[in-house]
Amino acid sequence: MTTTETQAAVGTLAALAAEAYVFAYPLVTMELTKRQMIRRSAPQGGAPVNTFAHVPATPDATFEGVVSPNADTLYSVAWLDLSAGPVLLSVPETHGRYYLLPLYDAWTNVFACPGTRTTGDGAGEFALVGPDWEGELPDGAQRIDAPTSLVWIIGRTQVNGVHDYPAVHAVQAGYRLTPLSGDDAPYTDPGPGPVDLVTAPVDQVAALDAATFFAMTAHLMAANPPKSADAPLMERMAQLGVVPGEPFDWDALTPEEQRAITQGVAEGLAQVEAAGRRPRAEVRNGWMTAYDIGEYGTDYLQRAAVTVVGLGANLPQDAIYPMSRVDADGEPLHGSNRYHLHFDADAMPPVDAFWSLTMYNDRQFFVDNPINRYAIGDRNDLHSNADGSLTLLIQDTSPGEGLEPNWLPAPEGTFNVMLRLFWPQQSVLDRSWTVPAIRRIG
Repeated sequence: MTTTETQAAVGTLAALAAEAYVFAYPLVTMELTKRQMIRRSAPQGGAPVNTFAHVPATPDATFEGVVSPNADTLYSVAWLDLSAGPVLLSVPETHGRYYLLPLYDAWTNVFACPGTRTTGDGAGEFALVGPDWEGELPDGAQRIDAPTSLVWIIGRTQVNGVHDYPAVHAVQAGYRLTPLSGDDAPYTDPGPGPVDLVTAPVDQVAALDAATFFAMTAHLMAANPPKSADAPLMERMAQLGVVPGEPFDWDALTPEEQRAITQGVAEGLAQVEAAGRRPRAEVRNGWMTAYDIGEYGTDYLQRAAVTVVGLGANLPQDAIYPMSRVDADGEPLHGSNRYHLHFDADAMPPVDAFWSLTMYNDRQFFVDNPINRYAIGDRNDLHSNADGSLTLLIQDTSPGEGLEPNWLPAPEGTFNVMLRLFWPQQSVLDRSWTVPAIRRIG
């Protein structure tokens, strides 16, 4: 082989490794996230496999564990292993309280979402069934087929302030997981790759060498098979030696092949991180809104980009989160100014559940303020204008006691806000409703 041919072969192998890296990035990230979370203590939201961890309170301004925290719902999180058989998911009657239990496969796709929008607010039981399982299910259990053995549940239950915690805790207590086999043995086989309880999973993935990354990929794909639409890429990945369920033999590769694959992994990581820094979103009136999240088909780069910046994204039908960093003139939002966000009476946020506007500082955390208000929305005692419209006040200092019900406190420096729309109506999904621009008033 000539030097030119060798260089071409190396370039082709590197490009293939980059493509495979982008494809497998969510699978490996999910696994490392699971390994860390199932070993955490309960106060950190940790619990063994096939067991719910219920978060008892919303964060305050001291919390910096997760960027863009949520002040609207309490979380109920669980990692499931369906390789030993189905797991029964029981839900209680919520008496009108909104909840959703999105089920994520090992590739980060939402494949089902029991909850108010899809199954109502009555009590129910669902049988979560893994790939290739055959058998009888209990009478009355609604079957949900999971495409992978690994399933992540990120449950969210509406909470209307601290006073509402006891009622939400009662609902959370009704979320139950029961392995059909009756086997509650602890999960013990992580396979290749690290078990690191300290380093953020995205940082762990970024630090993996090519050999470990693809060894994990091959191992994980045995129980978490790619979809049929992924077959063309799977055929190409076999050229790297990455085959579901078969050991990845790094040592069988030549030094030139190892260098090419290592180069490709670095290129793949750079592609993922670059896509995460430039999220695919529509921008209108200064608001950025992502619609193609939660289920990705063969859009592997978008799937990886959402993984690196927002693992566990909801389907748009369940929640959409427009975010703004600028005012109507395109200027960055800053605490030295005062702003208002005005909704006409016939153009309120169109939702079938509820909406809120959340304040974040320039590091994406809550802002300390004298009234301990981190979000404001339709569950607050807001004061409407005489014509039925609504004006929210966004500023650093109090607008005065009579205006405080509509005040969202801002920090002294730069900030951004996120409008959370739970169970958005069709006008949101088809883009016919637009969030008004944030206008500077002083």
